[in-house]
Amino acid sequence: MKTIIITGASSGIGRATAEVFLEAGWRVGLIARREDRLREITDVNAEATALPCDVTDATAMRAAFESFAAEAGRLDVLFNNAGIFGPAGPIDEVPLDGFEQVLDVNIRGMFIAAQLAFAQMRRQDPQGGRIINNGSISAHNPRPGSVCYTTSKHAITGMTRSLSLDGRAFDIACGQIDIGNAESELVADLKARQPDMHTMDVSHAARSVLHMAELPPEANVQFMTVMATKMPYIGRG
Repeated sequence: MKTIIITGASSGIGRATAEVFLEAGWRVGLIARREDRLREITDVNAEATALPCDVTDATAMRAAFESFAAEAGRLDVLFNNAGIFGPAGPIDEVPLDGFEQVLDVNIRGMFIAAQLAFAQMRRQDPQGGRIINNGSISAHNPRPGSVCYTTSKHAITGMTRSLSLDGRAFDIACGQIDIGNAESELVADLKARQPDMHTMDVSHAARSVLHMAELPPEANVQFMTVMATKMPYIGRG
């Protein structure tokens, strides 16, 4: 049975992805802060394991990864998904602590998860695995007033490229999925301010992650963009 750890698994894209992988017969480790939300999944599926912790807590994250690997036998895929949008507005209206919180979750948290997954994949037998980073459309083009989130997601693109390069020697592939306007809690907050926003069902993003994860070791989706068809991405500035 293939195994995956999903961060940010309690809601939105993470939860939808967990449900799609469980339906496909995977063993799924669920990382998020809200244990009650994770139990809603584990209570109805024996192949789901709740690993409640904060992605910015390196000690708790290490314990979660080690526990899952010991229980499941190996780690085939990490979906590095947890993230927050943070404060919106022009840069001179953004509080510094708000910016730092976004970097803490969206960069440091994703770095911790990738570091732990890389180490596990490098030392397991047979060696190798796949890391899928959740980038976002904002890894390419920003929304207005999104300097915190956009800065963090551009950093994730650099992380993806570095992991792709450094993972070659250990049969560790890394790819990035850039998702636009999937119906999640984060997008719901944005849509409340922009009611005419075009969105898509979150299941389309989840199935795209499954496609990336199910590729054979010799193939990799380096970057995938999946988005609501009519969202203003092409040409937005």
